[in-house]
Amino acid sequence: MSAIRTLEPYARSLLRIVAGFTFCSHGMQKILGTFGGLNGGTAPHWSLIWVAGMLELVGGLLIIVGLFTSPVSFVLCGEMAVAYFRVHAPHSFFPLVNRGETAVLYCFVFLYLCVAGAGTISLDAVLRKKPN
Repeated sequence: MSAIRTLEPYARSLLRIVAGFTFCSHGMQKILGTFGGLNGGTAPHWSLIWVAGMLELVGGLLIIVGLFTSPVSFVLCGEMAVAYFRVHAPHSFFPLVNRGETAVLYCFVFLYLCVAGAGTISLDAVLRKKPN
């Protein structure tokens, strides 16, 4: 049992990288118009959805490389909580009905990363081991 636990930091790194990549893709859609864009275009500059897209794009990239993981995850967790309660919850209490399950999952993955850290494969780990 303890042998598999030694893989936990690597599994956390993998979770962080995959979550960061998919999260960043949402930002790319809003800001750059990739993957069909936002209704065929991009979010208007400085609108709330543009700010969310910038958080997703830049925050997602930072999560992928594992730089400033805890504070960035804290901010992104908050963004997803706000997204859930502003966009999804007014339609129904249940995430499956209100189509908010992705926001809930991201919120709790980022909450976990905020507390647990980036994992072994990250710039945070490299900077932490930096010699004086």
